[in-house]
Amino acid sequence: MSSQVLVVEDLRRSFTQGDATIEVLRGVDLSVNAGEIVALLGPSGSGKSTLLQAVGLLEGGFQGRISIAGERVEALDNAGRTRVRRDRLGFVYQFHHLLPDFSARENVLLAGLVAGHPEKEARARADQLLTDLGLGARLAHRPSQLSGGEQQRVAVARALANKPVLVLADEPTGNLDEATAARVLGEFLSLVRGQGSAALVATHNVALARAMDRVVTLHEGRLAVA
Repeated sequence: MSSQVLVVEDLRRSFTQGDATIEVLRGVDLSVNAGEIVALLGPSGSGKSTLLQAVGLLEGGFQGRISIAGERVEALDNAGRTRVRRDRLGFVYQFHHLLPDFSARENVLLAGLVAGHPEKEARARADQLLTDLGLGARLAHRPSQLSGGEQQRVAVARALANKPVLVLADEPTGNLDEATAARVLGEFLSLVRGQGSAALVATHNVALARAMDRVVTLHEGRLAVA
């Protein structure tokens, strides 16, 4: 397999509002190598989330080419997109989107079960990830019993449960205070590097971006090296 986990070529996305056409992505070219963590920098509204939605196969209406782990994915049907998201991608969002009636362990365990892993294996993986994130004593707690930082740590564990080749993170610490954000990001980066995944992390925080391997900036619909 190529060392390039993600290759995006001439990616375009526009929206129509009334009589106006808004071009959000104007021919984005990007590659991310295996094990590389890339910061996607840009102000709010610059199109970072739109780019991640395209790469994550979460939304249609795009033009261009997207390859993940050597497979062209932009034209896959719904079943193919679901397979790629389940088997090759992990997602972390600004808001944790945890299932409120499930414990921390169950939220992470569920990702493994959906992917078809045996329950014993998925449970052990969930417990290890949560313990590595400092939540070993909080496995049975529901999201409402956890702090904001703890909730986001559970979301990180869920994203990494199936050892994805590529993790997509959209402002993963944007809802946390500065000190907690730095800690959670550090733990996230450590785990991602430890399991050899690549990551594309959207942020508007320059200081956090500098903790990653490479920084690219989205400006006027195109990417440039920061």
